[in-house]
Amino acid sequence: MSADDTWSANSNDTLVLSLVAPSETGGLKTVASFHPQFTYTVFGEDEQIFGYQGLNINLRFNASDMRPNLGVTYSKKFKAIGETEAANINAILHDCLPEVAFQKGKEFEAALQHIPADWTPPGELVTSFTSDKTTYEVWKGNLADLAVNQLVKRIQILVPLFIEGGTFIPLDEPDTDRWTIFFLYEKRLVLGAEDNRFSYIFAGYCTVYRFFLFRAPPTPPASPPRAAAEEHNGGGSSEKELSLGGEFDLSQLPCRSRISQFIVIPPFQGKGLGPRLYGVIFQEYYQYPPTFEITVEDPNEAFDDMRDIADLHFLRELPEFNALHIDTGVKIPKDGMAPANIMDGQACEAVRRKAKIAPRQFYRVLEMHLMSKLPEPVRPSIAPEKLGVDATPAQEHEYKLWRLMVKKRIYVHNKDALGQLELGERIEKLGETASSVEFDFARLLFKAAAQKTRLLESSGADGMVSNGKRKVDGEECDLPAGKRARVESAEEE
Repeated sequence: MSADDTWSANSNDTLVLSLVAPSETGGLKTVASFHPQFTYTVFGEDEQIFGYQGLNINLRFNASDMRPNLGVTYSKKFKAIGETEAANINAILHDCLPEVAFQKGKEFEAALQHIPADWTPPGELVTSFTSDKTTYEVWKGNLADLAVNQLVKRIQILVPLFIEGGTFIPLDEPDTDRWTIFFLYEKRLVLGAEDNRFSYIFAGYCTVYRFFLFRAPPTPPASPPRAAAEEHNGGGSSEKELSLGGEFDLSQLPCRSRISQFIVIPPFQGKGLGPRLYGVIFQEYYQYPPTFEITVEDPNEAFDDMRDIADLHFLRELPEFNALHIDTGVKIPKDGMAPANIMDGQACEAVRRKAKIAPRQFYRVLEMHLMSKLPEPVRPSIAPEKLGVDATPAQEHEYKLWRLMVKKRIYVHNKDALGQLELGERIEKLGETASSVEFDFARLLFKAAAQKTRLLESSGADGMVSNGKRKVDGEECDLPAGKRARVESAEEE
C-alpha cells in the first residue's frame, strides 16, 4: 500500500458547506460557500478520509430554514482489500445530520420551491439592527418548541465543525425547556417582488441553558431552608437540578443563565456581528429578573476577547462602575500580604451583582478599566516605547497599588500551582504573569476603542445601536493617539 496517500483526502478541504436558495429563474443559487474549521470529531484525529480520489463532499443548507442535503462525488473509489476499505461517508455523517439530509438532490431542490414566501425564523423577534447598510434580526425560541428543535437539529453539525471540542446538546430529553436558542439572520428585500417580501439568510446562533439556584436564606430564616450551598465562585448559591410537582412556574425561579454554544458562520465573520449578538443576549438576561448571573461555558480565546470588550462597554454605562477607584491613600507594606483595602470591596461586589457578571470575569474587566484610568506616564502600553514626562511618586504609587491588585487575583486563581514554588520563584512568576496581563489589557483596550468607533460609524441614521441606546457623540478612545496594537466563530471584529 505504498500509494495510500493518493487515496486519502483532507476532510477540512474536502467538505464544503453551502447556503443555497431558490433562483428566480428556477433551480438553486449559491448564497455562500465555506469550509469547516475542525473535522477531527467527525472524521478522526488525522482529519483524513481514506478510499477516494477526486472526492468532494457538498453539504448544502437552505439559507432560510437550514434544511440540509448531503452530496458526495468522486472520480475513483478504493476497492476493498481484506478489512481495508473506503470510508462510508454517509454512515459517518448519519449521527451528525437529520434523516432529511440524505434525500436525493432533486427532492431537496423540489422541497425548497415550496417554502412559504412569508417564512420567518421560529420563535419571536428580539431585535433588529443595521450594520454597513445591511439589516439583521435576532430571534429567540425555546428548545421545547418543535420548530426551534427542528432548526437546531439541522444546524447542530456546525458545533463540532467550528467549536473545538464542541458537542451536541440533547434535543429529546425532559429538560429541553431549559434551553433558549438565539438565531441570527440577515434580512434581505426580495428584488422585483411586488409585495415587498423579505428573505432570510442564516448567519449564526447561540444556545443558553438555565440553571436553577438555591439562594442562601436570610438569617434568621423565615422558614426552614430545603437546601443551601456555597457556589464555588461566589454569590452564596449553587447550580442545582430541580424537580417540583404540581402547578409551578419554574421560569420564575432564580437562575444562572449560561451561554453554551456561540457561532457566527464564516461568510458573516468580520462584520461585527459577534459582539452585536452577544450584546443582545446579555441585555436579554440582564433585564430578566430571575437571572442572578450570566456565565459562559468553556470559552475559547476569541470569545474571551469579544466578551471582555463587550462587558467593558456595558459596565462603563453604569455610573456605579465608573465611580469605583483605587484608594491611593493606602500604604504598601514592605513585607507580608498585599493590602486588602486597595478598593472598596463592598462597593465592587454591589456593582458586580447588579451587572450579573460572574466574579472572575467582573474583576478582570474592572482591572482593565482601572488600568485605562492610570496616569499616562505609568499606564502600561503595547507601544514599543513610552514617550512623555517622567512619572511622579504619587503616580508610581497608584500604579503599584493597581499591580498589587492584579497579582492578588492571579495568585488566588492559581494558588495550588504557585504554592508549590519557592518564595523567590513565586514572586518572579507572579511578576511575569502580571506583565503579560498588562500587555493583554492594553491590546484589548485598543481594540475596544476601535470597535466602539466602528459601531458608531455603522449605526443607522437614527443613531441607534444594537442594544437600543443612543450613541454618544465625541466619545474618547481608551488609549492615547499613536499607540498601536484570533478570531474564530466568536468573531470580534
